[in-house]
Amino acid sequence: MCGIVGVVSKSPVNQLIYDSLLLLQHRGQDAAGIATVDGRNFHMYKANGMVRDVFRTRNMRSLPGTTGIGQVRYPTAGSASSEEEAQPFYVNAPYGIILAHNGNVTNTAQLKDELYRIDRRHINTSSDTEVLLNVFAHELQSASPGYTLEPDALFSAVSGVHRRVKGSYAIVALVAGFGLLAFRDPFGIRPLCIGRNDGPNGTEWIMASESVAIEGIGFEFVRDVAPGEAVFIDLAGEFHSQQCALAPSLNPCIFEYVYLARPDSCLDGVPVYNARLKMGDYLASKIQREMSRGDIDVVMPIPDSSRPAAMQVANRLGVEYREGFFKNRYVGRTFIMPGQAVRKKSVRQKLNAMGIEFKGKNVLIVDDSIVRGTTSHEIVQMARDAGANKVIFASAAPPVKFPNVYGIDMPTRGELVAHGRTDEEVARLIGADGLVYQDVEDMKRAVRDINPALRGFDASCFDGCYITGDINSEYLDVLERARLAPNAQQDREAADGGNDFERVRSQLHLQLAGD
Repeated sequence: MCGIVGVVSKSPVNQLIYDSLLLLQHRGQDAAGIATVDGRNFHMYKANGMVRDVFRTRNMRSLPGTTGIGQVRYPTAGSASSEEEAQPFYVNAPYGIILAHNGNVTNTAQLKDELYRIDRRHINTSSDTEVLLNVFAHELQSASPGYTLEPDALFSAVSGVHRRVKGSYAIVALVAGFGLLAFRDPFGIRPLCIGRNDGPNGTEWIMASESVAIEGIGFEFVRDVAPGEAVFIDLAGEFHSQQCALAPSLNPCIFEYVYLARPDSCLDGVPVYNARLKMGDYLASKIQREMSRGDIDVVMPIPDSSRPAAMQVANRLGVEYREGFFKNRYVGRTFIMPGQAVRKKSVRQKLNAMGIEFKGKNVLIVDDSIVRGTTSHEIVQMARDAGANKVIFASAAPPVKFPNVYGIDMPTRGELVAHGRTDEEVARLIGADGLVYQDVEDMKRAVRDINPALRGFDASCFDGCYITGDINSEYLDVLERARLAPNAQQDREAADGGNDFERVRSQLHLQLAGD
């Protein structure tokens, strides 16, 4: 999960991109980067840290130009400690390309091998974004052998990317002297939106991961990029688009609606806030079926993403809704903090329980999801320490039982508290008196109720169905060995395994190639 943005403006673009990245900060806190193009010259600055810490006045002044892209990074492949793997990435041929990426490529090892042996291209990091950039550059070089570059050549190159690359990817890229390109994988797993601003000097365009980054800078939301579609905006502001996949199928990541996206965003025709309200309705129905109304005195959310669901649960149950946990807004989102030790330590720094709301009460705590169980255990204990008589835990999402390979940091089964355990066993592990999970079909129905056109989803971490068709148990076994390898442990505390991760994935590619 990362946040990306690309802007074609009529005035200096650096501040617009900076402001958009601030609105996407929830999608990644590890690193941030901005690249602009001024004529045929690229300018780029990137570093580890949050947006407000990475960019100073001197950095912003070094980013001239009216077209640019930016990214906030949350690492799922590569090393979080290396600033070299912050995005965007650059390659000088053909033309000069700078690219940023949200998602996760699942056949990275195969592509690295092809790039070296066939395309004669060198990859210098363990980032899958660098792999994507070089695949696109090779395809563009093949599609446009001459000096000039037409939109058809760009779309042909994107088609080549779709044929070769597996996994999830939403991409923004600058091509020196030509304009901004954006495209989305054929399954539409990761989100990408289009916005515009019609000013006195002409039309300006923005591509962003979420609609909040479009509307928050004063642009008008136009639509989502379709799965498999590519959009190119030239430096004159002319808009070009084309479907570049043979069989596109919209299957957005349902975890975006559960947790990842901001509630004030709208993704693929679904306002995220409304989806979370609907999830609360379905969760309340299950709670009514499984326990007595008299067992609950008060409903409390874990701020902020579970508030809509908790409000609906309280309303449907006819129980008082109270805010008992208060959030320190200067601590990052614990789910995306690398390293279990850091994650565990940060929970009590992030949340504080107010005793007057808990003392002597049977409390139903509603959270958006339970992944590793570490945060949930700490929250239950905080409620007990604050004087709660009974603590019941409810999750607006189903049990997370399977690794996510499409860009969310939940890659091994052993780290998932619900994998191989019953609800009762999970309740005991997190210390709760009771536990209620959302049903998988109810979660999907909550989103589909709002946009019936959404027939499929990537819900792989809940149902184990990997829609790209290239993930099997052997692949997951190799991911686990890479994550748990002693030589990879230090890197894993910061990210997802670095070179050892790639080494084991290379072994997997060779194994599958021989099948």
